[in-house]
Amino acid sequence: MDKLRRFRYIRLMKSIILPILMSFAAALPAQGQNTPLTIYGIRGPSAVGMILLFENPPRVRGFDLKLEALAQADLVAAKLISGEAKVGVLPPNVAAKIAASGRDIQIAAVIGTGMLSLLSADPSVQRIEDLRGKTVEVAGQGATPDYVFRRILLAHGLDPDRDLRLSYSLAYPEIAQSRIAGRVGIALLPEPFATQAQAGRPDLRRVGDVQDEWIKTGGEANYPMTALVVDGEFARNNRLVVQTILEALRLSTQWVSSHPAEAGLLVDKHDLGIAGRVAAAAIPRSNYVFIRAAEARPALESLFRAFLEYAPQSIGGSLPADRFYYR
Repeated sequence: MDKLRRFRYIRLMKSIILPILMSFAAALPAQGQNTPLTIYGIRGPSAVGMILLFENPPRVRGFDLKLEALAQADLVAAKLISGEAKVGVLPPNVAAKIAASGRDIQIAAVIGTGMLSLLSADPSVQRIEDLRGKTVEVAGQGATPDYVFRRILLAHGLDPDRDLRLSYSLAYPEIAQSRIAGRVGIALLPEPFATQAQAGRPDLRRVGDVQDEWIKTGGEANYPMTALVVDGEFARNNRLVVQTILEALRLSTQWVSSHPAEAGLLVDKHDLGIAGRVAAAAIPRSNYVFIRAAEARPALESLFRAFLEYAPQSIGGSLPADRFYYR
């Protein structure tokens, strides 16, 4: 870390992070009396909005909290299913499927909403309808971007299985690099990979506004992509812990949105799988939010209905019950 970055980091710690974190920190009991509790995040974009928790985990009486970022969402899911994890981050549809299997888990808050971009350097593609006959690289077959995009295509009169080709052969970082190298023509990418691709290829254009198009299809507000999930029994028995974590997340997402450069420094420090400079550049488009479950429920159910249209089994075959939403 060069001198300027080190100075900025020290100033950041003194003037912003510590006062914010102290505002929700409860007094700790004597050393050695705490119960360990890990909050499991996912390496990559979804962890950026939580960065203040990685820097200084929230404190609450009787518990020793720490953050750990796992490589993939299915690793977090496995820990929640086994009961090893009590708090973690998941895509909403994965959480719904686990709950449908009988596991007592709840969504406590949505912490990230849609931030997809359709990128193209093809001058013939100016709007969604121009995708007819084209190939679009989409990462995450059977995940939220896939079904959101399919609904948008249908709303524009395009059959996603006949009128164009959706390719699922690459992961997000590989799509970005392939788009920069010119090996991929049109791509649907989330942040920060969309920003990364445009930085490497200034001729890339964003075709339409995916989030706005979702709402036009009948979506209830922006579609949730990331949620904080809690073990139901644990949450009922430890409301102070859950409320402290939620307040920490609220403060973190607000701070990240207002301080992208400083957040980028912390992303590098905690090795979240993306370059801090890329994360910082993408934060204005990344839609890091904090929406409690009860308020987010209409948007969640709107997204779940899209999954029910294409793959009902992916969320357990029906909309989640009331108990799925933490209050």
